[in-house]
Amino acid sequence: MKLNKQLWNQRYLDSNTGWDVGYITTPIKEYIDQIQNKEIKILVPGSGNGYEAEYLYKLGFKNIFVLDYANRALENFKNRVNTFPKSNIYEINFFDLHQKFDLIIEQTFFCALDINLRTYYVNKMSELLNDNGKLVGVLFDDKFNNEGPPYGANFEEYKKLFKERFVLKTFEKCYNSIPPRSSNEFFLIAKKNI
Repeated sequence: MKLNKQLWNQRYLDSNTGWDVGYITTPIKEYIDQIQNKEIKILVPGSGNGYEAEYLYKLGFKNIFVLDYANRALENFKNRVNTFPKSNIYEINFFDLHQKFDLIIEQTFFCALDINLRTYYVNKMSELLNDNGKLVGVLFDDKFNNEGPPYGANFEEYKKLFKERFVLKTFEKCYNSIPPRSSNEFFLIAKKNI
């Protein structure tokens, strides 16, 4: 799948990162806080500056992997969390990853991908998850009406997109979004459909 590495790297170099709030957002933080098994294998794709991975790591989770195509974003993460295992940091195209995970965290990755890649995204997420694996995170409840990322969708579009590969355990409006995203996010817990 075609992703533009240079474009995303330049956005970090230029600090053109309006999606980056500088910390882990409340919906994902509160979900992570209730996970008891710190041995599960977790992927944060399109990790950017990696606040979700940093939070997991500081809580003692052992098997966290971050993936981004933008070198600058991963350098920012490494500089901030300098004890994070280098072998768990992937600077590759998401669609080229071939591993299995128990949990994948979605935070502004879906909305960064071109609309033409959505079906590939869903299929790849399913492929990357173990049989009881889950995709968990937030998705924008907004169409944005723009020609570039972020790209959003509405409730019915998301349901149609995920229904073949996932069982939607939770898919509802976020009650705990950060203020700038209030009423504009869905919270997703999707279990791989086997």
